[in-house]
Amino acid sequence: MRTDPDPNCSEFRLLVEYLDYQRETALSKTEDLTHVQLVSKHPPSELTLAGLLYHLALVEENWMEVRFSGLPDREPWASVDWDADPNWEFRTSEVMEPEQLRVRYRQACERSREVVTAAGGADQLSAKPRRDGRHFSLRWVLPHLIEETARH
Repeated sequence: MRTDPDPNCSEFRLLVEYLDYQRETALSKTEDLTHVQLVSKHPPSELTLAGLLYHLALVEENWMEVRFSGLPDREPWASVDWDADPNWEFRTSEVMEPEQLRVRYRQACERSREVVTAAGGADQLSAKPRRDGRHFSLRWVLPHLIEETARH
């Protein structure tokens, strides 16, 4: 259920609450949709709601678990040849059931919340650097996930 962020909480808590708000928005947009509705394309775009939901699960897991915490990639992501198939999550989501997609995203979000809870604070730096070699803080990655989730 979507809950408006508390206007009187700390900056850090506000980031966490806005991210949860956007996560719930993504889930609410796909709730009760059939498989056919989730995989429908609306030209000229090739994107589907199924693909976006699976992509958001990948984003949560990749940024919070792998890059920030330094954990290994989960399956199925670990076995994907991203160079050969850079849109793998969008393509393969079309054979997944709606609830399977929603469950994967919910689980990814819950594990991200656990990463935030276990972190030493907003200034904690990532285990792995960005492509430019710089490590990022938890304070940086939370707005990044808000932006990534909200734009979809």
